[in-house]
Amino acid sequence: MTENLGVEIAELVEQNLRLVPNFPLEGVLFRDVTPLFASGPAFQELINLLADRYRGKIDMVAGLESRGFILAAPLATALGVGMVAVRKAGKLPGPVVGIDYDLEYGSARLEVQPESVPDGARILILDDVLATGGTAKASVDLLEMCGAHVVEIAVLLELVDLNGQVKIAGTPFASAVEVHES
Repeated sequence: MTENLGVEIAELVEQNLRLVPNFPLEGVLFRDVTPLFASGPAFQELINLLADRYRGKIDMVAGLESRGFILAAPLATALGVGMVAVRKAGKLPGPVVGIDYDLEYGSARLEVQPESVPDGARILILDDVLATGGTAKASVDLLEMCGAHVVEIAVLLELVDLNGQVKIAGTPFASAVEVHES
């Protein structure tokens, strides 16, 4: 079950979404969050609202490549906590630990530097979108392999019809806006 990140965050996200028809494929209505990042006042308000929600509850923020980095770094700074980058394979200098996972169109690998994840750290995983849930699930598994405790996965948009929550069942989850295609 999805917890909502809050009415103020939902309104902020919706007010700053750009709808792009037929991207990346014909018939798809893409929801672009980059206008939210481009608006200094709106982006600052988003980070402040997220900081209010998570203050005192987490030790680190994990940003998922790549838009999750845009959200995680300023939130970690606002909270005075660390940030861990969960990267695609081959993007971090070693040593790294990684996990392979399936995508709807193939497979992929995520990696982190294990020394960047303190044992027992309470981590928030932050990203822009939850779609099929594969990347989110792999990031939970990877961070837990490193000894962390994932407190929650939070996203700006959840593409509900893709059933991503099925893969992350058992991990607390929150989104700002639920998107239904049907």
